[in-house]
Amino acid sequence: MKKTKKKNTSYSLEMFKAIIIALIISLVLILIFAAIIVSTNIPTTTMPIIIQIIKGISILAAAIIVFRLPKNGWIRGIIFGILYTMITFVVFSLMDSEGFRFTLSLLNDIAFGAITGLVCGIICVNLRKSKHEVI
Repeated sequence: MKKTKKKNTSYSLEMFKAIIIALIISLVLILIFAAIIVSTNIPTTTMPIIIQIIKGISILAAAIIVFRLPKNGWIRGIIFGILYTMITFVVFSLMDSEGFRFTLSLLNDIAFGAITGLVCGIICVNLRKSKHEVI
């Protein structure tokens, strides 16, 4: 019984760390992108694409840094992607002057986060497994 509780705590802690790291990476990259937009002639119409790329990079980087447990990467990745997307929606909506806007793009973001998390979770678990096999 204690083993299951410890495993669930490990998964929860892993998820919490991954979300915090992904949020930090996202904020830094968005600030860099905003500075680039201000100082260059990049059209603002590219913003949605760049924001999705930033989210994908954040999910991948956080998963690589944090996911240490070599099991169930796909399901942990999906959960992480969905949670990350929902939390970033709340954080960035709080920063936006218009507040919370529930649109179809939010559902697209959640689906993108889930798929990106799925792929990143699989990659991370396989990276961990291949490291253990080599050693």
